[in-house]
Amino acid sequence: MKRAERLHALSEMLRRSGARGCTAERLADEFGVSVRTVKRDVAALERSGAPVWSRPGPGGGYGLAARASLPPVNLSPAQAVALLAAVSAAPDAPYADLAGAAVQKVLDVLDPRTRDRAMQLAERVWVDAPPVPSRAVRSALEQAMADQHVVRIGYAAGDGTVSTRDVEPVLFAAANGWWYLIGWCRLRDAMRWFRLDRVHRATVTTATCSGRTVAEVGAPPPHARPVHGRAPSPSRAVTSPG
Repeated sequence: MKRAERLHALSEMLRRSGARGCTAERLADEFGVSVRTVKRDVAALERSGAPVWSRPGPGGGYGLAARASLPPVNLSPAQAVALLAAVSAAPDAPYADLAGAAVQKVLDVLDPRTRDRAMQLAERVWVDAPPVPSRAVRSALEQAMADQHVVRIGYAAGDGTVSTRDVEPVLFAAANGWWYLIGWCRLRDAMRWFRLDRVHRATVTTATCSGRTVAEVGAPPPHARPVHGRAPSPSRAVTSPG
């Protein structure tokens, strides 16, 4: 997780903790960093103007003042559960951590009656979600896509062969029940689909991408759409995911 994303997630966790606050140790465990890093992050939030409070001693910790909240959100219980279901059913999706934090932020500012009804309805919606790839791998791939930097991955093919690839990320795509990274493979000098669950390590490099476009991937499958809901521009046929 990039530091900017961690700072945002940290502020959200502090806000949700309310008056009871949250210990540095718990925050460190949640984000997989050291207590020292947590304290630096909290200091950074304070410098940015966030109303952070701290309570020393046993049982102490950090929190955000009550004024650090969103205005009320007008959702029905069913709409709130729809958001919960969508995020819960796809924990392996790109940016799923941020999506979960965003949904929790929305739920926290619902009026109490709507939130209670939503939680009652949510008990009647279960998901059996797939295993989630490591946060380190996911964060590196997400960062590389957002920043358009080449990402170096360790990839296991279907036959078990492991290789190291430098990939220019172009798309994340869900197809046939799997999530893929689609990008220009510098080893093969071609566009390739990499199944995310087969990426066992990923490192963002300092090399910038060469400007590969979504159109170079080709036409999406018949029912595929970008997540903003609009149809993509027509382009040539796509290579099927492997």
